[in-house]
Amino acid sequence: MDQREWRSKTNGSSLTSNREQAFHMNKQQLSRIIDEAKDVCARSGARLTEKRKRILELLLISNTPLSAYEITDTYNQSSEESMPPMSVYRILEFLEAEGLAHKLSSTNKYVACSHIRCGHRHEISQFLICGECQSAKEITISKSTIDELGNLVGKAGYTLTHSQLELQCLCNDCAAITA
Repeated sequence: MDQREWRSKTNGSSLTSNREQAFHMNKQQLSRIIDEAKDVCARSGARLTEKRKRILELLLISNTPLSAYEITDTYNQSSEESMPPMSVYRILEFLEAEGLAHKLSSTNKYVACSHIRCGHRHEISQFLICGECQSAKEITISKSTIDELGNLVGKAGYTLTHSQLELQCLCNDCAAITA
């Protein structure tokens, strides 16, 4: 689906502008990422079905994290066959389990893993989230940093149960506007 088709099918969706802004990823790049995602699934004995692929594509082309309901709305506006939110949640759980997507706990939204193309697992993913435009960037930090945090948490009398950090930031574009 090209940008023109997307605009006509979404018919003014709140995500249309995000889609247009994020359309910098061309079809060939998207196709390569989807092929790698299929390989990731195949290596674990799973399958990237057409619906799973479409949900992953929506995450890949968005320039901001998306909620399951935003994904549902966009999918249903751009598809002849509608999908209920519970199905989208199941697909998102699948994509998370395969390492193809991440859930941002602070916003209850999802982003595509930025390391799909690499074909291998990276260190521990962390997220920088712009407080102005809501864009998110995935970065990795070393296991030793997380271990050090775990030690500090332990000394405070707690146990670290989830090592994903979501740092509230201001992206360079937004910082330039506010300066």
